Amino acid sequence: MKGVCAVIAALALGSEVSAHYIFQSFAVGSAKGAAYDHIRKNSNYNSPVTSLTSNDLRCNVGGASGAGTSTLDVKAGDAFTFTSDVAVYHQGPISLYMSKAPGAVSDYDGSGDWFKFYDFGPTFSGGQSSWPMRTTYTYNIPKCIPNGEYLLRIQSLAIHNPGSTPQFYVSCAQVNVTGGGSATPGPTVKIPGAFKATDPGYTANIYSNFKSYTVPGPAVFSC
Repeated sequence: MKGVCAVIAALALGSEVSAHYIFQSFAVGSAKGAAYDHIRKNSNYNSPVTSLTSNDLRCNVGGASGAGTSTLDVKAGDAFTFTSDVAVYHQGPISLYMSKAPGAVSDYDGSGDWFKFYDFGPTFSGGQSSWPMRTTYTYNIPKCIPNGEYLLRIQSLAIHNPGSTPQFYVSCAQVNVTGGGSATPGPTVKIPGAFKATDPGYTANIYSNFKSYTVPGPAVFSC
């Protein structure tokens, strides 16, 4: 019986590992784009990044180069949608970041400045919390940012297992923003460097006296 239980547990663990989600599609509006058309393809299947000092925090493992990834034209202010292969199922915030490339975004490794422009955080009601765990995440390009080519990054920070290292599930889309403005987005951060192990939102215990939450990273930029 113990042997059977061990096999079942191993199969369950293997199923969970293989089922980790990845944001693999990106499109304008609410459409679902083709997988990896405009998103840099990761090379780690869909395992999370767990090191706060790793360059893989920018665009995932294998995402340092945009060679072979097409860049999508988007108008400032227009909606866009990231779609994951399966629904997000780990509790934690979803955040959106952008970083302007110095030239062609396909040649950009994300080592420049990043700004955050939206957080999908928890909702608290009646002493309970709920997280936006789904397959699609839609928001709008900030209407006041300058024209140019950008990395547009989605980040799921999984904090479902207090006491263990939180997990980052990240993907980067390549976009060319048109019809923008002249604002200077900020505050800006470097990735890695934007997140610290002492950040309250990084170390939060969502199962004990969880009544408020601050999403890690810089303040949210808005036009």
